[in-house]
Amino acid sequence: MAIFKGAGVAIVTPMKNNEEVNYDKLEELINWQIDQGTDCIVIVGTTGESSTLTTEEHTDVIKAAVEFTKHRVPVVAGTGSNCTREAIHLSQEAEAAGADGLLAVTPYYNKATQGGLIRYYTEIAESVKLPIIMYNVPGRTGCNILPETAATLFKNVENIVGIKEATGNVAQAARTMYLTDGKLDLYSGEDGIVVPLMAIGAKGVISVWSNIAPKDVHEMCMNYMNGNVAEAMQMQLKAQPLVDALFSEVNPIPVKKALNLMGMEVGPLRSPLTEMTDANAAKLAEAMKAYGIQLA
Repeated sequence: MAIFKGAGVAIVTPMKNNEEVNYDKLEELINWQIDQGTDCIVIVGTTGESSTLTTEEHTDVIKAAVEFTKHRVPVVAGTGSNCTREAIHLSQEAEAAGADGLLAVTPYYNKATQGGLIRYYTEIAESVKLPIIMYNVPGRTGCNILPETAATLFKNVENIVGIKEATGNVAQAARTMYLTDGKLDLYSGEDGIVVPLMAIGAKGVISVWSNIAPKDVHEMCMNYMNGNVAEAMQMQLKAQPLVDALFSEVNPIPVKKALNLMGMEVGPLRSPLTEMTDANAAKLAEAMKAYGIQLA
């Protein structure tokens, strides 16, 4: 059984002005997301600025998300690293904190071989009992999980159950599904092609867009699952200018700006991320208004 079906929000980590984690705001965001229909909280992923959180903060944020969610929807914790030992430590900490599943990005900078990826994911999986979603985002990591590698891991490691596919390559995703007999839990990691990936068997999306329009992303996925394909595709296409604006600078720069424009007060970014340029911020605001999002 899939960890979740539908819209998982890759939720931001709100900060105070001094860049400390704002736990009160995180609770507010999680409650709003669940009220709006979000099917899963994905905490401390890329969008959650996991790369600039300390190990202690990483664990504390997961614990907080589990506490705030109160078992209303699953909590999936990002636990990948460029070091297998660190990924194992983070995974075990997430399991102890009460997470329902793990999202493990490929090693970054190291550029592991396919054999290295098999060892990396196998060792993480053997260290915990939680189900694991592999995260394939070569544009950030310089490392691509090939379909054959994903299939080998899925078939040989019991608790490797899914993949977040963020290559933008639908053909690669289709081959992965072919090699796993359509049984691997596929999640779109690209907000612009959720419906196309659902057409080849994806269970839904782990979404940045859901941070600002959770109801719509949930409904789009449910429409597709309920056979309302035309309605789902219409929602996908309507969002395209907004999705483009949300990725006009490196994620999560634009989505944090968008939430602040909505009056959600999620605070600043941690260096080396910087605030959005005025020109792109203006374009983002226009895209949000055109989509129908009310600004503060």
